[in-house]
Amino acid sequence: MSFIENEYIKVGVDLNLGGAITFLADPKNNVNLINNADWGRQVQMSFYSGPVPYEPDGKKSHPAWTFIGWNPIQSGDVAGHKSKVLDHKNTGKTIYVKSIPMHWPLDSVPGECIYECWLSLDKNAVKVTSRIVNDRPDKTQYPARGQELPAVYTNAPWHRLITYQGDKPFTNDTLSIIQNHNFPSAKSIQWAHWQATESWAANVNENNYGLGVWNKGVQQFSGGYYGDSLFVGGSHDSPTAYIAPNSVDILDYNITYDYHYSLILGTVDEIRDYVYRNSEQSLPEYRFKNSRHQWYYQNTTDEGWPIKNGLRVKAKKGAALVGPTAFWKADDASQLVIRAAFPRGIKKVKVGWKLFRTGFNQEQEVELGVKDDGKMHTYSVPLSHSTGYKGVVTGLRIILDDGLPDQEGRVVRIKSILLKR
Repeated sequence: MSFIENEYIKVGVDLNLGGAITFLADPKNNVNLINNADWGRQVQMSFYSGPVPYEPDGKKSHPAWTFIGWNPIQSGDVAGHKSKVLDHKNTGKTIYVKSIPMHWPLDSVPGECIYECWLSLDKNAVKVTSRIVNDRPDKTQYPARGQELPAVYTNAPWHRLITYQGDKPFTNDTLSIIQNHNFPSAKSIQWAHWQATESWAANVNENNYGLGVWNKGVQQFSGGYYGDSLFVGGSHDSPTAYIAPNSVDILDYNITYDYHYSLILGTVDEIRDYVYRNSEQSLPEYRFKNSRHQWYYQNTTDEGWPIKNGLRVKAKKGAALVGPTAFWKADDASQLVIRAAFPRGIKKVKVGWKLFRTGFNQEQEVELGVKDDGKMHTYSVPLSHSTGYKGVVTGLRIILDDGLPDQEGRVVRIKSILLKR
């Protein structure tokens, strides 16, 4: 184990479990909130990609987990094999750990990737940066999948799942209790999914004290409780409460992907106050200099990692680009500005948006004429001219209307997508 602590919080990573966080407590009482019943719990990194199922060299997945596919996790696998730590540093104020994860559904199959984590303390919070460095021999660009950024499991007493999922974020509006109880007798676990419009959720006890998880800019969350109705148990007991901030991401065979989150110990009010003090509200701006910024594709792929000064998306019939779940008011963003170059055959695109708690539909689209000369142009989309653009908006989609048969070499280049007042 490797620990750092201050007067508010103590955190420990297990160097026999890939450096996953296995201990988090108030140093005044040393009561651990983190569940460690198996190697799929803890607070840990967990990534997903194809193929599904993932069966390298003919190895078969555990029958209960064939649907998961490619899934290296930080702690270990379902068969009990532990991930290997390659490097570790503890300065007394920070922890660094580097490891080779294990594929959760398989028996003793290391991931073809490296995991790294950096931990530091900020009063009653642990600030964490996590990184995956992929090195897969399979160079297929698999479709984007939902990720856990990170996966967080607490012990049974901290079973009440609190979050904000309303349309008035950062106004101290009324919080929600997410009702999701998976009993051991159930055939499968079905977690709840929601849009956390303040980007945090917390597992707390009956006194509203516990652990909050905040991932700035990530609004899709999942979580719930697994166990009986007694809500008792310690770190090595089966009952557990779960939270994960989620995004949908493409994981290239050679990608380096970072994310940042905070674990906040305290009452619900203290957790929310920490988020408020460290949050900044602004309109979404996506500048694709060296990242996809959690945009992904339908019916197409791009030219792969690394991203260099823009997305390079292959032009195909029915192709679309889908942005991450976000939050803004239509009145605050009247136009969308796109900097892009379109190849021969693409003379128009459709720009669509989701409204709060709805999906994409044709009533929430506008058509944009573009030049198919392969040159970079700036296009302004007057969203406010559409009667369907109103209220709270939570995401964007760009549909490519390609008039030519699919052929190699035709690429849409997109440098930026910016919302403007």
